[in-house]
Amino acid sequence: MDICRGLCGHLLSLLLFLFYSETACRPPGRRSCKMQAFRIWDINQKTFYLRNNQLVAGYLQGQNTKLEEKIDVVPIRPHAMFLGIQGGKLCLSCIRSGDEIRLQLEAVNITDLSANRQQDKRFTFIRSDSGPTTTFESAACPGWFLCTALEADQPVSLTNTPEEPITVTKFYFQQDQ
Repeated sequence: MDICRGLCGHLLSLLLFLFYSETACRPPGRRSCKMQAFRIWDINQKTFYLRNNQLVAGYLQGQNTKLEEKIDVVPIRPHAMFLGIQGGKLCLSCIRSGDEIRLQLEAVNITDLSANRQQDKRFTFIRSDSGPTTTFESAACPGWFLCTALEADQPVSLTNTPEEPITVTKFYFQQDQ
């Protein structure tokens, strides 16, 4: 019994030390920013690419497959994440302007964003998995989902009617090797 109590006490001390070391190494309010790259394509097999500084979804073939944009992800809470492209230098954001809500690419470094700052909420998306597919809902504008148009080579946008057959809100989302 004493051996168990002594071993548990040492383990607890070690865990507290490691936790303190981990938090002491970072400035207050900062999380460890491990960015991961993912491939994304909608259920109609359209991939994301950049055209004239706008994120577009289309069918890339042959030499054009090099244009595919990987999605850079920084997880901030379970199922909540920041999304970016171009190595995390352009971030997806949900912008509300009057009654209009739209998806925008902003020149912000994804690792500089913070879950604790209200102004960074527009960059936060909630990931929901259903079988092999994933949806992304804006945290700043609940009920608005990342979507593609049925037609190829149209801008990636947001919709508040995910069940409508005019947009695609289900994506395949796979960590890039």
